Amino acid sequence: MIRPFGFAEFTTILLATQFTLLLSLIALIGGGIGGMAVALLRTGSWGMGRRLAASYIVVFQGTPLLMQLALVFFGANVVGYDINVWLAAALGLTLHASAYLGGIWRGSIEAVPRGQVEASKALGLTYVTAMTYVVLPQAFKIALPPTVGFIVQLIKSTSVTALIGFVELTRTGQIINNATFRPFLVFGIVSCIYFTLCWPLSLLSARLERKLSPAVR
Repeated sequence: MIRPFGFAEFTTILLATQFTLLLSLIALIGGGIGGMAVALLRTGSWGMGRRLAASYIVVFQGTPLLMQLALVFFGANVVGYDINVWLAAALGLTLHASAYLGGIWRGSIEAVPRGQVEASKALGLTYVTAMTYVVLPQAFKIALPPTVGFIVQLIKSTSVTALIGFVELTRTGQIINNATFRPFLVFGIVSCIYFTLCWPLSLLSARLERKLSPAVR
């Protein structure tokens, strides 16, 4: 039976935003840790580590996010682990974010002039000290605009987790639409919420790019 769209339905959609934000935050933190490991391996002197990091980036950037989520969710069940949809969504997005952030940060580290790394070695600084006090602070400024831009993509990518059953903003919109059959209204509201979340970050990314570009040059 089709029911009318009312305040309760609107509130349900609005409250579902918290799950989108929480999933994005988990993926960002996990992806940030994994991405830094990938970037350091990719720019380090250990040959096997560079190849492993490069392969990881190529695989995860070369396959659809939906396939990655499906492999995590259904793959765990195939090998005997009963993984819930929350963990599958968080793990899939974390692996996805690690590859993209690793690629962004690898490029930022390599954009730091090579002479500064060589000067650090000449001064007797260890690899960790040189990275901590010389390379990473400069790479951070270079990486900041594309990282903020990727966070926008990450928030929108959480909508894909609806296809493995994770109930976030998009999935809640689907459920409400099935009950009310008001697709234009329901998905219009869902789209407005995504826009409200992502638009300020897009502006921030553009502003940071303009502000930090002179320092990069």
